[in-house]
Amino acid sequence: MKMSQLFSKTLREAPAGAESKGYEFLLRAGFIRQLGAGIFSSLPLGLRTVRKIENIIRAEIDAIGGQEIQMPLVNPADIWKETGRFYSIDKELSRFEDRTGRDMVLAMTHEEAATDIARGEIDSYKKLPSLIYQIQTKWRDDPRPRAGLIRVREFTMKDSYSFDKDWEGLEKQYKAHYEAYFKIFGKCGLPVIAVGSDSGMMGGKVAHEYMYLSPIGEDSIVICPDCGLTANRQVATFKKEIFSEDPLEMEEVHTPGTKTIDDLATFLDIPKSKTAKGVFMMGSYTNDEGEEYEELICAVIRGDLDVEEAKLQNAAKANGLRPAHEDEIRAQGIVPGFGSPIGTAVKNIIVDDSVSSSNNLVAGANKEEYHFINTNFERDFNGTVADIASAAEGYICPDCGTPLTMSKGVEVGNIFQLGTRYSEAMGCSFQTEQGKRAPVIMGSYGIGVGRLLACLAEETSTETGLQLPITVAPYQVHLVGLVKNSTVPEEIYEELQRRGVEVLFDDRKASPGVKFNDADLIGIPNRITIGNRGLKENSVELRVLGEEESSMVPITEIADRIQQIISSQISAIYDTMVVKSL
Repeated sequence: MKMSQLFSKTLREAPAGAESKGYEFLLRAGFIRQLGAGIFSSLPLGLRTVRKIENIIRAEIDAIGGQEIQMPLVNPADIWKETGRFYSIDKELSRFEDRTGRDMVLAMTHEEAATDIARGEIDSYKKLPSLIYQIQTKWRDDPRPRAGLIRVREFTMKDSYSFDKDWEGLEKQYKAHYEAYFKIFGKCGLPVIAVGSDSGMMGGKVAHEYMYLSPIGEDSIVICPDCGLTANRQVATFKKEIFSEDPLEMEEVHTPGTKTIDDLATFLDIPKSKTAKGVFMMGSYTNDEGEEYEELICAVIRGDLDVEEAKLQNAAKANGLRPAHEDEIRAQGIVPGFGSPIGTAVKNIIVDDSVSSSNNLVAGANKEEYHFINTNFERDFNGTVADIASAAEGYICPDCGTPLTMSKGVEVGNIFQLGTRYSEAMGCSFQTEQGKRAPVIMGSYGIGVGRLLACLAEETSTETGLQLPITVAPYQVHLVGLVKNSTVPEEIYEELQRRGVEVLFDDRKASPGVKFNDADLIGIPNRITIGNRGLKENSVELRVLGEEESSMVPITEIADRIQQIISSQISAIYDTMVVKSL
């Protein structure tokens, strides 16, 4: 491609709102352009990189038995109603009516569509196992799009769906994806870790996320530096100190001006671990008729810990959570600031195991400026016991006892063991070898293509621009011509193309400074510069990005040299790729 004909242009300054270095350079290098909030167009350079990422994905999913299909972005709402997600997902799921008044949705994921296809195609155990995948557009009406392609509303995703006759088959396909994902990210040149995660709206029991560790991430990752334990904070566990002693008689005490745990602990001269605080949320639910309703949830946790909302939502079996308003709290006989489940009408009580295993804690008396001392679970209040505590830096690893560390991360992929969550809801069953009907066992596996590109831009950017790995860079060679009235640049360009080398040729009538600045911004791995001084010696300048020194290479040898370098660069990425097994 000649830059004089390239559709996109570079930008000297980053547009307003570029929140990260990678996003800034993707804009300035002409890879992407924003159309609206969380909505982006891929320009020629960006699309070439996206296609290379997609082809790496295709090769690895094909290698584990995947068959590519394509499902519609627009789905009839009926299949989403079958699983209940039409009702349980909030405004992120865009709903509309077609011209006949039929409910429709824009798919944010395709479990329902894949299950609908499977129930028409799979009728016997002989058709199992099976694996289908697509690379398709999704729409999620995210209320807070940010950081360019990191968090968008319209995005491209690779999503695959496995179908098996038993759990053993699902585990095999799950493990195959687990390893294939490391190969995909490795070949793209992006370092990731796999962490245990919450299955969220997807359902199922087992899930992992692939995280690119970066300050721009919104996910908090818990890491044990000793034994290697990793988990999203949404599901991370830690060793809790338990305070068990003989129960004492509960008493009401006057505690003026103690609406916070810190104030209470100071006033009573006790550690926060001797208190039980109430956290009040409204959980959203759906009844059997598909109607939504809300219910107050009272979470009880020790005062030295915080509630992890994802854990609380799962424990309460709620579709979603929001903080309860004061009038909603008081309606259940609870006094904000001095609240607890003791003596109230609240039914949905979730008790952290730190509270259920500790004795004689101080809790709210549901009376202004009063608390109860010596409260004990089961004697003074009841509820569902669960781990709802949020992990934090310095908490103790549950496996080896080492203090945990925290890091921010961006989720670039996920895998889920769905089980029969969708097949039972939608009647996707097969005939077993014994002639009986059984629900298909399913798995779901996703990779965000645009987000992967965004993370690569963050990981590989320098102070001057992008520097994408050779496997995904839009071109392999940037040819910069600085000479006039010479056919040499054009001849080198044509020779490299004949050999199958991908070349971006800067043939523009622009100053050397402009050409070099643009070359730095776009950051193609190898640069050949043809200048007057070198031409007099029948040589060209070869610069390999990442190396401090450039070299002069005879014109007659440059094509052979560049092919050797490209081969070496690809091999280096593949040789250093780390593939982990589950």
